[in-house]
Amino acid sequence: MRPRQRGINVGLLLLISQIYQVGFNNIPPVTLATLGLNIYLFLAPLKNLLNVCISVQHAFTYRDWQRLLFSPFHHADDWHLYFNMVSLLYKGVRLEKRLGSPWFGYIIAVFSLLTGVMYILLEMALSEVTNDPSYKMQCAVGFSGVLFALKVVNNHYFPGGVTHVMGVPVVNKYACWAELVLIHFMSPGTSFVGHLAGILVGLMYTMGPLKTLMKTSAGFLSPDRSGTRQTYNYSGYSGYQAQDPYRGYDRHYPSQPHAWNSGYRPSQVYTGGLSEEEQYEAAVRASLNDREVCCASHSCNLSSRTRG
Repeated sequence: MRPRQRGINVGLLLLISQIYQVGFNNIPPVTLATLGLNIYLFLAPLKNLLNVCISVQHAFTYRDWQRLLFSPFHHADDWHLYFNMVSLLYKGVRLEKRLGSPWFGYIIAVFSLLTGVMYILLEMALSEVTNDPSYKMQCAVGFSGVLFALKVVNNHYFPGGVTHVMGVPVVNKYACWAELVLIHFMSPGTSFVGHLAGILVGLMYTMGPLKTLMKTSAGFLSPDRSGTRQTYNYSGYSGYQAQDPYRGYDRHYPSQPHAWNSGYRPSQVYTGGLSEEEQYEAAVRASLNDREVCCASHSCNLSSRTRG
């Protein structure tokens, strides 16, 4: 693993700045608490990333199930934290307002666990189908899987609209799949399986039995709360040109300490006015402009099958 760079964490400062722009009073309590937890664990991590990332080998073979709890809330560096948390800020405000804080908090807790479980199952299946044991050693860390699940739920409760993916208009209902493929090709070091796990968990909630099971297990909570919908100025992908826009996504880490590297994923952010299409196109342009520099510094030079 590349050690965290010492000095000023620009991504963290930008994140705090954007939270301040939104206003603490405008952020619902569960979203604010989740933001705070991720920031706190970035500043004071419980363990080294190698000891919290989730993989078949660590969680299933060695029965280190606590990784299911820790891995979503730890991030590799300040930019990884930044892009994931601004995406949470956008989705959290909308969904928590719609569903209510108790149910949204319940969703965060369940999705955080299930995305890890789904990730392990998918990696085990890939290992069996391909007869390649390296899949069992691929390890992930970060909140991106949960964010992909929340994106599916967000598109379910706020249907309609179009997102432009690489200039091609895609109905929001299918945007997750288009982004899954785009991210994989634009930044091969990112966790394709981790993103896919999040999408599948989101579909289990919106189209499968998960929502019913959750309601049965916690009947005192009331999902799908209706009421006056408040509009917040959060949308789209970051066009921050000084950094790779795909750094907001969960990272892959190889299991052996000497082989660690990192890759990135995109997330949605609060941008104060740009449409999602404008931000996405800006992010792609920034990625193309910065890719040579990114790879030269080895921040993008990861195989999707080398996680730790």
